[in-house]
Amino acid sequence: MHHADASLVPLEIVSKPEFWNHVRTQLELLLADQRNWVTNLANASSLIYHSLGAFPLRSHGAAVNWCGFYVVSSLFPTLRVTEGTSSNEIIVPRDENKLLLGPFCGKPACQFINVAPERARGVCADAFVQRQTILVQNVDDYPGHIACDEGTKSEIVCPLILRDGSDQIVVGVLDLDCLALSGFDEEDKIGLESIADLIVKSCNW
Repeated sequence: MHHADASLVPLEIVSKPEFWNHVRTQLELLLADQRNWVTNLANASSLIYHSLGAFPLRSHGAAVNWCGFYVVSSLFPTLRVTEGTSSNEIIVPRDENKLLLGPFCGKPACQFINVAPERARGVCADAFVQRQTILVQNVDDYPGHIACDEGTKSEIVCPLILRDGSDQIVVGVLDLDCLALSGFDEEDKIGLESIADLIVKSCNW
């Protein structure tokens, strides 16, 4: 099977639970034998975005216009090259209060999100800080909502929680925007939380 075929949705899938189970199964196949988080988040955002676009229940203006990830800045090391020498130095950002834009599908988005408890605002920041999925039926009614695209009317954000024994470390968030009011519901929440859990377990962070 070609990798692109993973986003095809069979006609016999007619309910949201069936749809999300199908997407999760396809994602498991794409993530198999790959642990790099950049690669896996890139395929995950593409698969979810294009699968939703192919699903009949998403017609009539309920289009998902953005699907992607924001990830803690410490996972984005940079390489500093010293001029005139052959030495390189890897610099790891220490700002744990910032999420940086990761792989996504959709229009250009905010480059970073502040998640410092005293300054955090917006759906992504709140989901990260509260460690729980936030479902917003009307973004205009959400206090502190950050509008990257004025066309967005509803949103859902799932935290990516790495569980190590009793410890729970949030490494980022999965964010979806929709052009329609009430574009997501509890069935979407359950499906996306299952996918977020799969992604976390499939990557080396």
